[in-house]
Amino acid sequence: MGIGKRIKEARNALSLTQEELAKKLGITKGAVANYENETSHPKEPIMYKLFEVLNVDANYLFQDVVKIPEKLNDITFSEFDIIKKYRSLDDIGKNHIDEVLKWESDRIKRDSEKDRIILELQKDDTIEANNHIIPYYPYLASAGSGQIIFESSPPSHYIELPDLPKYKNVSYAIGVNGDSMEPKFHFGNILLIESISQISIGEIGIFLVDGETFVKKLGNGELVPLNKKHKAIPLTESSQCLGRVLGILDEDDIVDDEPYIINGVGFAAEKGMGKDNDDQRRLADILSKKLLEKYSTRKDEKPR
Repeated sequence: MGIGKRIKEARNALSLTQEELAKKLGITKGAVANYENETSHPKEPIMYKLFEVLNVDANYLFQDVVKIPEKLNDITFSEFDIIKKYRSLDDIGKNHIDEVLKWESDRIKRDSEKDRIILELQKDDTIEANNHIIPYYPYLASAGSGQIIFESSPPSHYIELPDLPKYKNVSYAIGVNGDSMEPKFHFGNILLIESISQISIGEIGIFLVDGETFVKKLGNGELVPLNKKHKAIPLTESSQCLGRVLGILDEDDIVDDEPYIINGVGFAAEKGMGKDNDDQRRLADILSKKLLEKYSTRKDEKPR
């Protein structure tokens, strides 16, 4: 039995004629007949009216189109519509949707993990109740030739920030790897990102283009580097905005910067320190200075 037969079945259960149903829906009797014969299908606005007039839901009308286990039989019409549209896509379109779904699913998992860590820290009284906790991904966003971001790995750790207005909309932090956004952003800077899927032309954001991520200014159909040595990157139909860059983290605001330093050292060690790897040598230099500063501070502290 198809959708049309289910419409007819529900109409008969209410003792309505096709003409009476058409009047309630604000359409012609012929349109109702076409729905029931399945020569045409109701558009979304009419479908919602059908649910109301016939006192049924999407699960009833679509139960023969998509088989759903009883325990999960709570799919909405909008979800059925998404399934229908997904099935009409070619492999390129399906791969793009799969990529977006995976990214969003991973984002939800990251947020859940962040909430869990915050609760644990609050139980231990190790953070102020109003402090802001964000996930930190070191050196995964590229301000150069592009890199994969987030992949399947969780953040290296979470940064605890004070409760200040400038951090209100921050969703996560990433490190800069490259020089294409100089002089505004430099290698080793920590960028504060607001999770948002659309920004205005002229704003700087995080973008996913053909599987690579870039920190760039949004231009008209392209991503624009601030460093003139680098070329603009054309946007494609599958390009996504992953967030808006709010600014650079003031590292003095980090409540506990040890995890940041330790993870950065680990990153440099993992990538190597060869002659041709100038970026990694710069990173090691930055981190070694931070470690020396931290060590000097502790040395000067008086014993309690």
